[in-house]
Amino acid sequence: MSTEKLYLHDAELRTFEATVAELDDGDGAVRVALDRSAFYPTGGGQPHDTGTLSWDQGTVTVTGVRAEGATVWHTVEGDPPPVGTAVTGEIDWERRHRLMRTHTALHILCGVIWNEWGTPVTGGNMEPLSARMDFEFDPLPEGFAERVTELVNAEIAADRPIEISFLPRAEALRDEDLIRTKVNLIPESVTEIRVVDIVGLDKQADGGTHVARTGEVGRFE
Repeated sequence: MSTEKLYLHDAELRTFEATVAELDDGDGAVRVALDRSAFYPTGGGQPHDTGTLSWDQGTVTVTGVRAEGATVWHTVEGDPPPVGTAVTGEIDWERRHRLMRTHTALHILCGVIWNEWGTPVTGGNMEPLSARMDFEFDPLPEGFAERVTELVNAEIAADRPIEISFLPRAEALRDEDLIRTKVNLIPESVTEIRVVDIVGLDKQADGGTHVARTGEVGRFE
């Protein structure tokens, strides 16, 4: 079963309508698969969304979201709606928006460090409004933390637009910016590459959720 992934096209979508396609309780946790979903599943260093699924007879809390193949599974607390039920999904917007701000801040950081020192990112992780990114410096440049903070906050103040696009895999593999961010490591089964472009600063193949402009991130520390 393939879930239509609404979050890939509209990170601002807070509520949506869907139909229950499958249920699973094999591991003791109750999971619901929908035909379409705006809930972001854990992946790419970004944690999953939380929220609720509601229908005429009840509401359950979504506590976990995971993609398995083409299907997005929602772990819920409570008795799930039966297969075929029309439901309304609602994202916990405060959590989602904090993750969007954090994820965009990390892309700004990647762009700043590449443009200033030519050093690519090697890893990272995030939680709402806090994160870690790994870069290989030997030695660390003098005054590094102060300079990075200054440059990132300047890019936030510049309020650069952030654009989402989808490229055929062959075209993405020819883009020098995407080559730098290891687009070739994306599984060959993925034929269309989603690109997040902080215009004039950083371009990456990325499946996560982001704010619309860098000014929405807030102060970086």
